[in-house]
Amino acid sequence: MTDSPARPAFARDARVVVPTRHPGRWAMAAVILVLVAGAITQVIGNERFQWDVVGDYLFAEPILQGVARTLMLTVAAMTIGVVLGVVVAVLRLSPNPILSSAAWAYSWFFRGTPLLVQLLFWYFLGALYPTIGAGSFSWSANDLISPLTAALLGLGLNEAAYMSEIVRGGILSVPPGQAEAASAVGMRRSQVMRRVVLPQAMRVIIPPTGNETIGMLKHTALVLVIGYSELMTSASLIYSRTYQTIPLLIVAALWYLAISAVLSVGQFFIERHFGRGFSHHRVSRRGSRATRKGEAVA
Repeated sequence: MTDSPARPAFARDARVVVPTRHPGRWAMAAVILVLVAGAITQVIGNERFQWDVVGDYLFAEPILQGVARTLMLTVAAMTIGVVLGVVVAVLRLSPNPILSSAAWAYSWFFRGTPLLVQLLFWYFLGALYPTIGAGSFSWSANDLISPLTAALLGLGLNEAAYMSEIVRGGILSVPPGQAEAASAVGMRRSQVMRRVVLPQAMRVIIPPTGNETIGMLKHTALVLVIGYSELMTSASLIYSRTYQTIPLLIVAALWYLAISAVLSVGQFFIERHFGRGFSHHRVSRRGSRATRKGEAVA
């Protein structure tokens, strides 16, 4: 019977690592739990919140119609913002000074003026231009610029300015050598951008785009001022008639929170998809597994 090989010195001298205790953290966690429990008890037990009224209107038909219009506005405005934002970002990085200057001016104007002002401007565009077009191909601005059209123009064009900066930052995060290598094999500039740069930039673009989507969901409430009936408008029309302001505001808030939660979950999975190969957590897990295997062999 052969003797087992001697263990290395570092293995014989290994010490048991005792995790550091943090009593302050546990005390702070206990205080926070007590405060949260007290706040929940106060909110639920306060009859002035009129939770019965909240339950009656939470799934009322006007509220559900407002939720559907809010979702439609969010999706449509973000689609406009993402598509136009990519175009503006590419123009901003163009070597042509006229194109890059025009893209910079667009971003500067729409990011520098309040969204509420832009919505009102588009809604009252007919005061400046009664007709749109030329000659026999002209239409009344009041007929073309409906509340829905004004809402899409205001939200979409404003979002495009912010998305252009997000996309530009993502493109600049890709090492220049990637584009140079693609150009060296004969790809055109548009092909390099579409097939090489943008797929790698998505890892940087997706997280702020998810935040912008959740922000757009809440920004749709501003179309109340131009008379488009989304969630907030539907709630306001009800409480202006019933004078149950607080319960209806709670109904709107609960729907915004629910939709934001769903969007956050979707953002998480999209980020994980585009972050494959860049996950520090995954690398650390592999490293720890390799370490454990090495220790077992030793």
